Amino acid sequence: MHEKIRSLHLERKAILYVRQSSAHQVLHNRESSALQYAMRDRLTSLGWSRIDTIDDDLGRSAAGGVARAGFDRMVALSRQGRGGCGTEGIAVCPQ
Repeated sequence: MHEKIRSLHLERKAILYVRQSSAHQVLHNRESSALQYAMRDRLTSLGWSRIDTIDDDLGRSAAGGVARAGFDRMVALSRQGRGGCGTEGIAVCPQ
């Protein structure tokens, strides 16, 4: 277990948010998708046993006010204390 990860973190499920901004990226940047999904293995190696992967927003840009249901769900779960989450290595978990 990593020194900054405590049992209180592991008690919540981990939420892995996977997204690419355009349909073109989804189709042509498969390595990026594979790397994002591989983060699940990293979470397991850090001690999480319950991991939800949210990938509802593949191909949806954050620009222009486009609704991103997956992102909204990730934030809601985190705010409710029902999961800890991160995106592209940036933790957005409540302490």
